Order: sequence, then structure tokens, then C-alpha cells
Amino acid sequence: MDMETLTSRSSVLRERIIRSTPKKPIKAATTWVKRQPPKAKVFLAVAAIVTTLVFLRLIVHDHDNLFIAAEAVHAIGISLLIYKLTQEKTCAGLSLKSQELTAIFLAVRLYCSFVMEYDIHTLLDLATLATTCWVIYMIRFKLNSSYMDDKDTFALYYTVIPCALLSLAIHPSTVHHTFNRICWAFCVYLEAVSVLPQLHLMQNTKIVEPFTAHYVFALGVARFLSCAHWVLQVLDTRGHLLTALGHGLWPSLVLLSELIQTFILADFCYYYIKSLLGGHLVLRLPSGVV
Repeated sequence: MDMETLTSRSSVLRERIIRSTPKKPIKAATTWVKRQPPKAKVFLAVAAIVTTLVFLRLIVHDHDNLFIAAEAVHAIGISLLIYKLTQEKTCAGLSLKSQELTAIFLAVRLYCSFVMEYDIHTLLDLATLATTCWVIYMIRFKLNSSYMDDKDTFALYYTVIPCALLSLAIHPSTVHHTFNRICWAFCVYLEAVSVLPQLHLMQNTKIVEPFTAHYVFALGVARFLSCAHWVLQVLDTRGHLLTALGHGLWPSLVLLSELIQTFILADFCYYYIKSLLGGHLVLRLPSGVV
């Protein structure tokens, strides 16, 4: 038997072994999803979200716990950010503009909390604002040499101006002063899009290092839990929660803002989980993910 025949038989045998080796369930499911047409993928995504909401509704009896969980996950994300800046001494991959938008909506929300409904969330917002301001200081002054200003090119007025105009047109119809109600609406709208500069920067770089990826994924999970909190509250009250927020378009826009926050980060979270399951520490984003 010549060498060519042996090589040919060896290749055939290797292919048979590969085909007969069972795939890992998660990998097999991921491969199956990839092969589906776009409409089927959208249907599967919606089905997964609905299933998750039903699951949360069954196991979480007090839906306020979802809001607390969202705050806790957000705190974990901020902790990862602090670790990155203090231990790795770099801010590469972080968007200064996203942090500035976060500081703006937190400052406005903090003002609204003080004059409208002072509670425990006021203290949480104060702590988050202080941390965000510290992150901005570190990026601007201490770690500026590693800041990717050539990639962080998302113009802030693309978000601030539309949110300001929308808040003037549509805001709560409560008994509070008009200025306070406009501020409340502004911070709700701005929070929904504050992560866009961060996603834009990651799309420009294509490669996301671990701690930045963990931080953005934590934001995505926190936004989903917060959105689930609102959706389940609306379902449990049979829509009465929306009418309690006021009348007109404002109640619907509050819920829509929560949904927008979740879906903006959903695509990134998908690629994050996919990368994690594949054993890759560094996340590589395909074109058009954001």
C-alpha cells in the first residue's frame, strides 16, 4: 500500500471521527442559531426575553427586588471599572463621553430626588455620581495618555439636544413644578442613550479588553433587570402603574426608555456571552454590531 493511499484513508477516518464526536450542547445550540434566517433569530430572541420575564415573575415575588438586583449588578460593574483604573493603570477602551453623559443624567436625577422624592435611591445616585466623577477625573488627568480620544468620536449633542427637546415636549403631569418635571423627563431620556458613545468606541476599536467588556456586560444585565422590574410592575397592576405616572405620552415613553436601554446593549451582551463560552478573554466585535 503506497503512502498516498494511507494518507487518503487517514483523512477519511479523521472526518468520520469528527462527525461521530458529539458536540457540546451549548456549542451545538449556538451553531444551530447561527444557521437560522434573520426573522427566525428575531423570533428566538423575543421568545427568550418573554421566557425570562415569565421565569422572573414566578420566582421573584416582590418585584422591587429586581430593581435592587439591578443596582447591585451596576455596582459590580463600577467596581470592575475602579479595579481597571487603579490596578491596571489604563483607561484604554473606556469612553469619556459615556461617563460624562452618565454624570449629567445622575446629577439631574439627584436634583429631582432631592426636590421631589427623597429616598434610599437618592443616596445610591449620590454614590454612583461621586464614583462617575472620579472616573472622569482619572481619564482626563491621571490616565490621559492611554485614553483613546481618536476613537471616542461620538458627539454629545447627538444625545443631549434631542433628549432636552423631547423633555420639553413630553414630561410628567404631576403636581411638581414644571421645571422639575422637565428635568425628570430629561434624565430618563438621557439615561436610555448614555451608553451609545461607549458602544461607538468599541465598534471603532473592534477589540474589547476583558475589564471593559465585563463592565459593559454588567450595565446590560442591570438595564435588563430594571426593565423587567418595570414591565412586571405594569403587568401586575394591569396597567394602572402607567396611569399613576401621569397621562398623555409620558407613561409610555418611560417604559419605552427602559426597553431602549435594554435593546441597545442586547447585541453586545450576545457577543460577550458567545466569546465567554468560546473561552476567549478578549472580545472581538464584528462590523455593524452597534
